[in-house]
Amino acid sequence: MTGPWDRGDGNRRDFFRNLLGDWIDDFVKKTEETVVQKRYHRPPGALAEVGFLAACTRCGDCGTVCPPHAIQFAAPSAGLAAGTPFFDPRLQPCIACPDMPCAAACPTDALTVPAQGWAGVHMGVLELLPERCITFQGSECSVCAKACPIGPDALAIDEAGHPVIRAEGCVGCGVCVRACVTAPSSFKLRPVGT
Repeated sequence: MTGPWDRGDGNRRDFFRNLLGDWIDDFVKKTEETVVQKRYHRPPGALAEVGFLAACTRCGDCGTVCPPHAIQFAAPSAGLAAGTPFFDPRLQPCIACPDMPCAAACPTDALTVPAQGWAGVHMGVLELLPERCITFQGSECSVCAKACPIGPDALAIDEAGHPVIRAEGCVGCGVCVRACVTAPSSFKLRPVGT
């Protein structure tokens, strides 16, 4: 008698491991949706939100060492997130410091410097709003691409002169959001998980 675990690509143990892994992923996602009332742009190297809220001691060390003073702390009215670090890319983006001093200063695993450096960081999801971008209205501009601390692996200008976001390279720092010459910005940065 055969079952779903007899697919030829694994055995019964692999089937149950995969099933359990899917169940855990679904459980974490549902828990996060219940617990997390608001999403924040977290500093680089942050754990997933529920783990971050549990691991962060609200010590403030990450904010003390942040060179551009981008890190703020959630207000007491923020519920479980009260006192936790975040940044607002419209006010002061993360500048993608090469050594991630904020993550290095964290006394817990709430923030860690990823082994693969910035390649392992995704603080937000960047979106271009073409209706706001002046390059789609016939003007030349490359301010966003020139400001990007990651470079053309994250944000480049195509042959037509328009910005192109490379999601696999974009770390979600928000520098382009702030650098954009249009008001409001032609870029929108959403926190991870939204």
